[in-house]
Amino acid sequence: MASESSTPEREFLPASYYEPFISNVSKARRPSPIRGLYPLESIPGMISLLAGKPAPQTFPVTSISVTVRSPFDLTQETQLTIKDEALAESLQYTATKGITSLVNWMDRLQQIYHNRYSSGEGWGISVGTGSQDLLYKAFHALLNPGDPIFIEAPVYGGVIPILEALRCELIDDPYYYLYYGEQERPPSYFKLETEDGHPVGQVVRFDSLSKIISAGLRLGFVSGPSRVVDAIAIHTSSANLQTSSTAQAIAFAMLSHFGYEGFEKHTEYVSQYYRQKRDVFEAAMNEHLTGLVEWSSPVSGMFIWYVRILRPTANSPEGDSAALIRERAVAQGVLALPGTAFFPNGQTSAYVRAAFSLLEPEDVDEAMRRLALVITEYNAEGE
Repeated sequence: MASESSTPEREFLPASYYEPFISNVSKARRPSPIRGLYPLESIPGMISLLAGKPAPQTFPVTSISVTVRSPFDLTQETQLTIKDEALAESLQYTATKGITSLVNWMDRLQQIYHNRYSSGEGWGISVGTGSQDLLYKAFHALLNPGDPIFIEAPVYGGVIPILEALRCELIDDPYYYLYYGEQERPPSYFKLETEDGHPVGQVVRFDSLSKIISAGLRLGFVSGPSRVVDAIAIHTSSANLQTSSTAQAIAFAMLSHFGYEGFEKHTEYVSQYYRQKRDVFEAAMNEHLTGLVEWSSPVSGMFIWYVRILRPTANSPEGDSAALIRERAVAQGVLALPGTAFFPNGQTSAYVRAAFSLLEPEDVDEAMRRLALVITEYNAEGE
């Protein structure tokens, strides 16, 4: 974890730089006339007649309690209780970009891990209902229907339906905290852009609590140029008003209890947990699939990508894993995701993505045994 340092002086791109990149729909959106005035309610002495917020006294919830493990001693548990003002805020309409306490906590997190300072760099943060929600809104903020866009192939499968709906011409870091490689964790693009000698402001970073705190909380946050983040927030205000303030309050209660050192300790525990899962999975692959598939050992996350050594098809010299997985493997009682799901143009692929996060060792071994049988039988038919 990076040490605290003084705020550096950095040149950043002006807001006008982003205007050519903002979509027509996003430019046409206007801030909510009510939510745009919310910040004024916090002015001392202000009597607000603004919003139709329900009275907290009418809410039947009197407290919210969450029991968490200590990141420093997994045998110790602490009960956290959200009550009084924090409870009232968690049950109420709140700022579109997120409750202030959580946004400030995330802002400091970006300083610690990425050496980024929102004050003086022209960027901001907005909380979303998971990174998927923020990715959807970011694409709509930046793309007009039919726009070309460069993306990697394979790419995160969740963005493909969004881009297809926008009729984009596709021209070819949720796991940042799950890194467990032997080398030092690679720096993020968010950090690297401070080191290339150019004004900062060309990276939009998406973080998620789904893989490290709770998938069910549905919380993510975007850090990027204020003009882009504001466009995303305006989309939120018109689509779903805000991300659940109750979920945000629960997340902040846990994170503030952990502190940044505890957060680092917790992510170390999570990453090492998945490293052990990977090792078990690879051991079973070595035993059953050597000579049948090829793979590179992952250094983060909860998936192994492997390529099946298959006979060629009319559409792919490497072979096509889709039918093999969706039909034959399923018939043998094992399920994985064909690589074609991660290619923007739906091209055939011999690759397969396998998740190892939930399986017990005996299930991993049996799954690899079944896959070996499926591949061996398939290849024998072509001889």
